[in-house]
Amino acid sequence: MTVIALLSVAPVIEGSMSGEVAKAVDALEDYDVEYETNPMGTVIEAESTDELFAAAQAAHEAVDADRVSTVLKIDDKRTRDESAAEKVDAVEDHLGRPARNSGDADDEDAE
Repeated sequence: MTVIALLSVAPVIEGSMSGEVAKAVDALEDYDVEYETNPMGTVIEAESTDELFAAAQAAHEAVDADRVSTVLKIDDKRTRDESAAEKVDAVEDHLGRPARNSGDADDEDAE
């Protein structure tokens, strides 16, 4: 079974949060999970919800702040395995292209 989650952990502070977010991401290294960080959170893949919850808790606890905000969204398909990449591939199959903007429109506007 593959469990996929979107995890967002951040201190509730003024100013830059990147140092504390980096601590949360680094805490995931101690767990048997695959992850990819993006601007809005970190996508995590684990073989079990136990491992996923343990990793999320470690990320939450790694942030050194008086107040920490954590959001965890879980996709637990119990009847079949599907990786995060396969989920994106399925959307791209329907689109007939990558699921991201090529940036060409922005380049034309800048000229």
